[in-house]
Amino acid sequence: MKYNSVFEIIGPVMIGPSSSHTAGAVRIGQLARKLYVEKPEIIDIHFYGSFAQTYRGHATDIAVIGGLLGFETDDIRIRYSLQYAEKLGIKVNF
Repeated sequence: MKYNSVFEIIGPVMIGPSSSHTAGAVRIGQLARKLYVEKPEIIDIHFYGSFAQTYRGHATDIAVIGGLLGFETDDIRIRYSLQYAEKLGIKVNF
């Protein structure tokens, strides 16, 4: 297998402790964002599997919201995505 840079070996540039539970969750949120036409008033999120067991410790909760808000995996605003959602008038339920 050939790599073009060391960054392809290390992993994605991201905010958070876990590439699968944080960066992956941001990408899931970004995909979900493409499904809605207008800004949602309420977002209900239900985690399953390993996400359900560790979502707070791995920052999956804020990562999904960050993705829904259009943030990229390396955006420092992800840490405050719940506050950004609140400022936008979006109620988030887990």
